[in-house]
Amino acid sequence: MVLLSLADLFFDEDLIDPFVPKDLVRSSIEDTVVRMGIRRWVPEEEEGEEQVEMPRSSSDYANRIYRRLVATGWLEEEQRVYRTYVLLSPSISFLLRTLVSISKLEKRSYGGAVLNVLSSLEAAINDPAGRGITLAEAAQTASDFSAHLTDMMLGLRELKINLSQSNNPQEIVRNFFERFVEHILVSDYKTLKTKNNPFRFRRQILAMLRELQFDAYKVDLLAKHYQEQYETDYHDAEGMVHQHINRIIRIFESVDQRLATIDDFRYRLEKRVADTVRYMDKTTPGMAARISRAITEIARRDEIELPPITTLETQGFICDRSVRSPIRRRVQAAPRVITQAEIDPRVLELRRLFKEYKDRREVTPDKVEMYLERNLIGRDQISAGEFDIQTIEDYICFSYVRHLPSMGKKARKTIDKYEIRFEEQYVNVAGMVECRDFVIQRKR
Repeated sequence: MVLLSLADLFFDEDLIDPFVPKDLVRSSIEDTVVRMGIRRWVPEEEEGEEQVEMPRSSSDYANRIYRRLVATGWLEEEQRVYRTYVLLSPSISFLLRTLVSISKLEKRSYGGAVLNVLSSLEAAINDPAGRGITLAEAAQTASDFSAHLTDMMLGLRELKINLSQSNNPQEIVRNFFERFVEHILVSDYKTLKTKNNPFRFRRQILAMLRELQFDAYKVDLLAKHYQEQYETDYHDAEGMVHQHINRIIRIFESVDQRLATIDDFRYRLEKRVADTVRYMDKTTPGMAARISRAITEIARRDEIELPPITTLETQGFICDRSVRSPIRRRVQAAPRVITQAEIDPRVLELRRLFKEYKDRREVTPDKVEMYLERNLIGRDQISAGEFDIQTIEDYICFSYVRHLPSMGKKARKTIDKYEIRFEEQYVNVAGMVECRDFVIQRKR
């Protein structure tokens, strides 16, 4: 942890001079000591446990850690006039950067890696004579990406082995959440199962590479650019171009199979933890908890004390309700061709006619009012025998004119505009309806 904190100090982007003041280095070490709560000192073999006095304060811890780093070659000192500066040798700097990358290995971004490959390929294909070297960068990024997939799969395997060797349920659950959920699932695996899956660009990358393989002109330009950058002959440069293209194709073609392997490890790991959590629940009066306690108690007794059981039919020890089905594995749906269903034109015509029929049968206060106004043109009142009925819609509206109050609250505005008065005699209206005569007029 001390070296990782010093890496932030020596690899700072704003650091112009690689020489860091000694006081700043010791201060960074002391901050790490305080943050980590280091309160134990392990002496080196040449120091001897009896000869070395235990540190008394955080500053004393930081001073001893600093002297040990200088003595072991991690840090180098250089005197400038009256001040002491600290620096890293090139080999130590490279080693420390590698350690930093290893510590952050489980949190690599898949989306960034795939997009980096895609952008590098686009740059190399669009400008092979000027930016062809980006093809080599894409191959290296794809190789690192493939190695990280392997590391994640091995990490799941190692975690599964560690969980299977542990008999402490609390430790199993804690390791599962600390290592799998927080590191692998949230940072890596969950990314592969989202809608914005970074592998959605895989087909585009493979299509670009396969097209580039048979584009002799661009391959020639890439080979010449490689020849200038790597200072080699043309044939070796052309071989490197094809090698990088084939490497990226192999990596992205095998992604599905590797993800299936990772998913298989994930399934077995989650099943192991689910079983552990189920057996941890001792308060629930379930069959699993009772069986677990019974087996534990039986294991503590001598075999002589245990009565022989010849059958389980009369004991009622296990029943069909006690068997819990395992977690179902998600089965990937097979690809299928989606075709647009064609609706029969006769069905469409039938729907149109039915809709038209419903519109004609539907009676609204607006339709009744329009029918009234059409018959009241130039007049303030009209009797029943003077109404004109030409269509079915007119007939329905005329039937509702006599019973406007029955249309409810929706027709309140229309009812308030007119006043209707019924007579004693009956009249025939347009040769279609015989009804009681009435007079309807506008309200003033």
